[in-house]
Parts: sequence; structure tokens; C-alpha cells
Amino acid sequence: ATCETDECAATPSPCGADQTCSDPNTAANKLHDFECTCKSDTSLKAVDGPATCDKDECKSDPCGMGQTCNDPVKSLNSLKDFTCTCANGVVTTGASATCENDECAAMPSPCGADQTCSDPDKAANKLHDFECTCNSDMSIKKVDGPATCDKDECKSDPCGMGQTCNDPVKSLTSLKDFTCTCANGVVTTGASATCETDECAATPSPCGADQTCSDPNTAANKLHDFECTCKSDTSLKAVDGPATCDKDECKSDPCGMGQTCNDPVKSLNSLKDFTCTCANGVVTTGTSATCENDECSPSPCGADQTCTDPDTAANKLHDFECVCNSDNSLKATDGPARCVATPTPPPTSCTISNVPARVTPV
Repeated sequence: ATCETDECAATPSPCGADQTCSDPNTAANKLHDFECTCKSDTSLKAVDGPATCDKDECKSDPCGMGQTCNDPVKSLNSLKDFTCTCANGVVTTGASATCENDECAAMPSPCGADQTCSDPDKAANKLHDFECTCNSDMSIKKVDGPATCDKDECKSDPCGMGQTCNDPVKSLTSLKDFTCTCANGVVTTGASATCETDECAATPSPCGADQTCSDPNTAANKLHDFECTCKSDTSLKAVDGPATCDKDECKSDPCGMGQTCNDPVKSLNSLKDFTCTCANGVVTTGTSATCENDECSPSPCGADQTCTDPDTAANKLHDFECVCNSDNSLKATDGPARCVATPTPPPTSCTISNVPARVTPV
């Protein structure tokens, strides 16, 4: 059979809502011949698909930087109707506008509060040409950014250690006006001051309470030269720190094991005065004592043995002897001996009592 096939009868329409679809030949073997016609302009048509009815001229950015583009009628039959609007309100149609662009009008000012901003060319395509001029000195300027108007001379530490720097006018046109103030109140302008610095005046004293401090040169640049002198012996001194006045001789353990050391005067001028005291009370001065050390008191041998210590010197240990009381030939050194108990002899006679007499039968 010969069937009718209207391609425009499809849902949705193959042309779209804003176009009219017509199929000149609806025969089944006549496909892809439908025509789409723009409703906005019937002269704009296309076969076998939607026609191109609209064109947004702003897509190509015809206005350029800093302008707003608007295409009120996006149609191929309505070209060059786009508008370009500048930030300051200037509008042109069909072409880029010539806008005024005052870079100094930005808030806050690109130069800052203490500088004056001027833009010599306010054309939209003339950017980064604004100029900043220091209010404190109009000869100091910079293009496309804030100028360096101020200079704090104290940042470079012109005064040096121990002095306070102050720059009252931080300007390039007011140099060498900084002041240097010493701790003692001496002030100079434009240069480092010559201050007196007595290192011994510090609290607490850098030498300590038992030493005397003296500073031979109190100039500010003469540090670490103070001298500490021991009050107990003025011949003992040290520079830039406390002297070594005392010495505890017992720290080196001169007495040795089993003795108590005591240094009554811990001074470099009183050496060999330490004492060594044994556990039994023997005391020597300036050297280790010879102490008696009887290992048998108390006895390490036990109750059934006799303990003897042939040498009770403090450095003679582990030489005591244990002798068995039951047999003095049994001995041991530095510990109890192994003794054998004395056996009990058997009885020599037997006495029988309370035994009934044996009766001999008749």
C-alpha cells in the first residue's frame, strides 16, 4: 500500500517550538524533506532540521574589557543592535564604547591615605598608568602603585646594642633625625651614642655574693671584660664570669670504701684539710685512714664453729676462718666449715627390771 508519512506530525516537532514545520510530500518513501521556517523571520528556513533563527552577538565579546554587552533581539535579521555599556554609564550601540576609566576612583585609593592619586589617561584601554605622589614630599612618586614615602631609620639598628632608637619623622626628606638613647640617659641625634655600661651594676651581680665584681672599661662597646675576685682569696680571679673559689676535696673520694669523708673548709686555699673516719672511729686528716675491720664480729660461722680473722685491716676482707668446735681439724676460709656431728657410743651394760620370773613346769 502507499502510506502517508507526515514528518511534522512527530511529537515534539522536529523544528522546535519557535519554528513552523511543513512536509511538502508525505509519501512514505519521501523522508527528510520536511522544512522548518523561523516564526520570527519566515525567510529563514532549513530542510530536514531546525533553522538558525537567533544569534547572540554578545557571545563574541564585541564590547571588550570593562564594558557590559546586551543583545536585545538575538536574530540574524537584527544584527548590530547590541549595546556596550561602560561602568560610568556611557552606552553605544553596535560597537564598543569609549569609556572613561579613572583608576584613582577605586575605593580605597590604590595609593593609600597618605598619597595623592592621579590618572593621566582615563581611557578604558589605558590601565596601570595612574600615579601616586607622597603628600609629605611631592617629589616622591610612583606609577601603578603606592610610592615609598616613609623610611624608619631605626629599622637598620643604627644605635647598636644597649641603646634605644627613635625616628620622630619617618620620611625620605627627613633623614638623620633619629636619636640614640643610652640606658643612663645620654642621647645623640643621627648617630650611635657613646654610653657608659658598667657590667657589674647588674642585679644580681654576675660574680655572685661571695665574689667582688669590677669592670675596668665601662664603654658601651667594651663588654665581657668584667672581673670576679674571690673574697676568700683575692688571688683567685676570673674574667667574664664567676671565679672558682671553693673546692670540696671529698668529691674525689680520697678516703675509700668504708670511710666517711668530711671537708670542713671547701676552699682552694685550704687543701688537705679533709678527714677520713673509719666505722670504728679511727680518724685521719688529709689522707685515707687505716681502719681495723674484724670480719668475725659478728660471727659469720655460726654457733657450733669458732671464727678467727688473721688480718683485720680494712683492705683485708674475706680472709676469716671458721673452725668446727667438734673437730678443730675441720676448717673453712670466708665461710662456715662442714662439721661432722660426734656419734653417741652404744651402752656397755643392760639392766632389766620388773620382768616376771620364768616358771619351770614340773
